[in-house]
Amino acid sequence: MAENNYILISLDDDKSKAISEVLSSPTCKKIINHLAETPEASQKDLSDALKIPLNTVEYNIKKLLDSGFVQKRKNFFWSKKGKKIVMYELSNKSIIISHKKKVSEKLKSIIPAFILTAVGTFSVWVYEKLKYASNSVVDAGEEILRTASDGVAKAGSAAPVSPDTLISPIGTPLWLWFLVGGIIAIGIFSIVNWRKL
Repeated sequence: MAENNYILISLDDDKSKAISEVLSSPTCKKIINHLAETPEASQKDLSDALKIPLNTVEYNIKKLLDSGFVQKRKNFFWSKKGKKIVMYELSNKSIIISHKKKVSEKLKSIIPAFILTAVGTFSVWVYEKLKYASNSVVDAGEEILRTASDGVAKAGSAAPVSPDTLISPIGTPLWLWFLVGGIIAIGIFSIVNWRKL
């Protein structure tokens, strides 16, 4: 898997505090400058080159590791006494500090999609009502003419057709399918792009 070349940090993240401590520390800046000129160095090398006590270097290296400015090298050495000597280098990563959006802000960004879905659903509902109302009136008129021509028509046998009693020939209304499809599409889009919202 490819390694990210950046570290994304929110202003509310604990790591932003570590970065600010590193940037305000003259010792950390000296270590960063030395590692920029030298490809790798151990704590002892840094202590000797910068003329800083070893425990100060150790403390500042820990801060640099926590902030992501410095990383441990994969190769290491063994001292004559059998102690593992870790080598350090500058990390080849950009640090991006960004404002982290709250969930409420992310939800506000998908409100226009819900409004468009509602408007589209209402449009389909109106279209459906008009289409099936005109078809039912034509069907009812044909039924009245057919029964009148057969001579069996009785007074009051044809009941007026109300648009509220109309049922879509499909079974489930088309507007309901549109609404469900729109909500599912918004849900999938939100899940896939949640970090970008």
